[in-house]
Amino acid sequence: MAEEELSEQQELFEHYRFIVDPGQSLLRIDKYLFSKIENVSRTRIQDAANAGNILVNDDPVKPNYKVKPGDIIQIVLPHPPREVELIPQDIPINIVYEDNDVVVVNKEAGMVVHPAYGNYSGTLVNALMWHFRDLPLFRTGELRPGLVHRIDKNTSGILVIAKNELALNRLSKQFYDRTTDRKYLALVWGVPNPPEGTITGHVGRNIRDRKIMQVFPDGSQGKPAITHYRVLEDFSYVSVVECKLETGRTHQIRVHFSHIRHPLFNDDEYGGNKILKGTTFSKYQQFVRNCFEILPRQALHARSLAFDHPVSGKRLFFDSELPDDMKMAIDKWRSYISSRENN
Repeated sequence: MAEEELSEQQELFEHYRFIVDPGQSLLRIDKYLFSKIENVSRTRIQDAANAGNILVNDDPVKPNYKVKPGDIIQIVLPHPPREVELIPQDIPINIVYEDNDVVVVNKEAGMVVHPAYGNYSGTLVNALMWHFRDLPLFRTGELRPGLVHRIDKNTSGILVIAKNELALNRLSKQFYDRTTDRKYLALVWGVPNPPEGTITGHVGRNIRDRKIMQVFPDGSQGKPAITHYRVLEDFSYVSVVECKLETGRTHQIRVHFSHIRHPLFNDDEYGGNKILKGTTFSKYQQFVRNCFEILPRQALHARSLAFDHPVSGKRLFFDSELPDDMKMAIDKWRSYISSRENN
C-alpha cells in the first residue's frame, strides 16, 4: 500500500530547533542552517525565512539575520516534493475555490492524493498538474502542487493546496502552529460515552503491521495526537460523530476511535467492517450488509477547513456536503431506528 494512502492529514512539514554554540562567529542564518540541515537548499531556507517560518528567540527573522551565540533557532520547512515524475492528467476534480495562491478541492473517496509506489497516476496531484498546465512555472516543471496536508484515499472532503512557495511555507506554518480548524463527520459503531469529549494517545506505526497505525497510551512510541469529538446523532447501534482535529497524524481519527472501541463504520483496516453492535436477527444482519454495500469504505468525510489566507491574511472557511454514499447510509440508519421505535 502506498504511503500516501496511509496519511490522514499527515504532517507535510519538518520542524528543527537549534541552540547556537557559545563559540559561534557571526554568520548569516541561511548559511548557518544550510550547514546544519541535510539535503536542503539555500533557496528553501530563504523561502522559509521570507514566509516568517524561521524564528530566533521566538521572533521571525530574514535570511540575512546574523546568528549569535546562545540564539535559539526554530524553523518549519515544507517537505520537498518526492522524486516521482508527475504526469499531468485530465481528471475531473471538484474545485471549490481558487486564486493566485491557493486552490481548495473537495476530494472524492477513492482518489489517492499524491503519486507513490502503486499509484503513479490517477491521483489528485496528476489532476492538478493538468489544471495548472498553463501557468509558466508549472509548465517548465519548476513547481509542483504544494501539499500541506492529505486525506486518505477512501476518505472524502476538503483539501487546500498551495500554488507557490510563499503560500506553501505560510500554510505549512499554520498547520504546524495548529491555527487551522479542521472538522470531520464520521459514522462510528456504538455511541461514545461521554457524548462529547477528547481522545488522546500517541499514534505511530503498528508494531506487527506497518501499513496501519496504533495508539501508544504510554507515549513510548509515535507522536502526540488529540481528537475532539461530539455525538450529533445517536442511532443506538451506530452514531454520527463530529471530530475536530487538533493534531494531524496518519489515520488519526480512524485509529483513535478504534482504540476506544468505536471503530468507523466499514473501516476494513481498523475492524469496522464487521457487525459489532445490534441483534443476531437475520433481518438486522442483512440491513447492515446492505449499508456496507451502499458505503464500501470507511465512513469518514473531511467536512470543513478554515485557515488564514497566506498572502492577504483573511480568514477563509470552506465546508462541503456529505457525499451520497455516506448520506444514504446515515439516512438508512435513521429510518431503521425510527421504524423500530414506532413499532
